[in-house]
Amino acid sequence: MSNTAKQSAPVNVLHAVAGYDKALMQQKALYQSGSDFNEQNGAVKNTVAKLHPKRIQLQVSEVIKETPSTVTLRLVSKGKPLPPFQAGQYINLFVNIDGTDTARPYAISSAPQQRDYYDLTIKRVEGGFVSNYLIDDVKQGDSFESSGPMGTFYHNPLFHGDDLVFIAGGSGIAPARAMIEDMAQNKFVERKAQQKMHLIYTSSYQDDVIFADEVKQLEQQHDFLTVTWIITRPQAGYQGRTGRLTVETLTDLLGDDSAALQNKMYYVCGPTAFHDHCEMLLRDLKIKARRVRIECNGPPKNPQNLPGWPANVKAEDVITVTIKGQGEFQARVDEPLLNSMERHGFSAENACRSGECSLCRVKVLQGEVFNPKEAKLRSTDEAYGWCHSCVAFPLSDIEIMI
Repeated sequence: MSNTAKQSAPVNVLHAVAGYDKALMQQKALYQSGSDFNEQNGAVKNTVAKLHPKRIQLQVSEVIKETPSTVTLRLVSKGKPLPPFQAGQYINLFVNIDGTDTARPYAISSAPQQRDYYDLTIKRVEGGFVSNYLIDDVKQGDSFESSGPMGTFYHNPLFHGDDLVFIAGGSGIAPARAMIEDMAQNKFVERKAQQKMHLIYTSSYQDDVIFADEVKQLEQQHDFLTVTWIITRPQAGYQGRTGRLTVETLTDLLGDDSAALQNKMYYVCGPTAFHDHCEMLLRDLKIKARRVRIECNGPPKNPQNLPGWPANVKAEDVITVTIKGQGEFQARVDEPLLNSMERHGFSAENACRSGECSLCRVKVLQGEVFNPKEAKLRSTDEAYGWCHSCVAFPLSDIEIMI
């Protein structure tokens, strides 16, 4: 090594990082002014709060009737700009119905590039407490509070690839619409050329297909999109595909090449029974679990029919729920614990209401609850008696701590 090389100053590779030199200059200026950086306290926290607010104040700007059973509520912010979200994420909408405070998660059906409003597309649930209220009673100008956008049901191109299959049932089309719009507005031409999405959309009735005209137009405009429509209860003379999804239907639509099927990424969204059925079909096709993403829509119905439910406990059985230090109430065993708590004036922080996010955890001090597979309990939860109240069903008189 030459003497010249030995005497040269070491090269700081950080100078090659964009913004590094500018940061050094700002730091030097602050030192000269005698700053101890107190003026920047909370800057990161405030930035995070803008992107991930705990609560958003919303107002209904428009009520859009989509089908006889479905409306879209277009919600605008009453104050700060709406935070960004990933196509497929949801917000938890808080409501008060006849004095009962409750909430429901709804996928944002508008594109993430649209920052002026969130669209929530709501389908009527027979006997539903919240869906019927939102469809029948909400009007333009009404105010709501919601959580910020959340959830992991979105397309990550680095991990999921570009060959996508979205299987939607009923209102499960809501996150699919957002994903399709997001892909359609992708400005990276080379990446966009590689993307493919096959939407398989099943509806009960022909007049209940949500976003029918819009999705058909998107399919005509964009080569990446293929749509298959399936009606499970068709009227006489209907010419399209009908009936429940089967393995044969999927292989007919997607091909029977096992390697090609394994390389696709599958998204499933719809009623609980629908996604359970689709999960079984994909399992029969030997699709690896890591290639399947399922968005649950609420707790399982008819828990007494699920594996592990005790034979001696009937759905109509009534038990006593005691909340330590706060009171007690009567509840049926087939009602999710969180729902019965809310009906009697008690609450727990919640978001997904499907067993995944864990915000609604409560500790079971006495008694027994049934935790279906939807309850994504950690091993420590089970060891110390915690449950996710949104999908937990009390099997006996219980005492809990919230």
